[in-house]
Amino acid sequence: MTTMTAGAVVVSVLNATYQPLGATKLKRAMALVLSGQAVIEEADPVRKVRHAGGEFPWPLVIRLLRYVKAPVQYGDAIWSKSGVLKRDGHICIYCDGRADTIDHILPQSRGGKNEWLNTAAACQPCNSRKANRTPEEAGMPLLFTPSIPQRIYISAGKPKKPKKRKNK
Repeated sequence: MTTMTAGAVVVSVLNATYQPLGATKLKRAMALVLSGQAVIEEADPVRKVRHAGGEFPWPLVIRLLRYVKAPVQYGDAIWSKSGVLKRDGHICIYCDGRADTIDHILPQSRGGKNEWLNTAAACQPCNSRKANRTPEEAGMPLLFTPSIPQRIYISAGKPKKPKKRKNK
């Protein structure tokens, strides 16, 4: 038998209808199981979780016993350098080679911002060759047009509103 600490262990969470809701930490998953709000659907056959009342199977997937309304929200992905590389498949926008950096189509020194439509994946040689110029000035046409990726978010429950403070 192997026992481990709860650290960064992630447990998948299913709704009462077996719809995936997301993931939670092991400690939170065990709190839900021990309070009777969830059951373990899939467990690691070797590892165990020890607690004051004994041992439990190490959960990999838990299912909530009550249905939780989980509205689906659609929206633009949040911009990031890694997101740009992923969106473009690590393909250089100028030469179709392997990209390891991002390039600002309108350089930052000229007011270009960190936005989806102004950034693209580029290899180091092309990025250096373009330098502080626009693609037209550098004679480097874009092989594809940057786009804004969409993401689907599932949020369990409504966001809590902050409580109003009373002035004393």
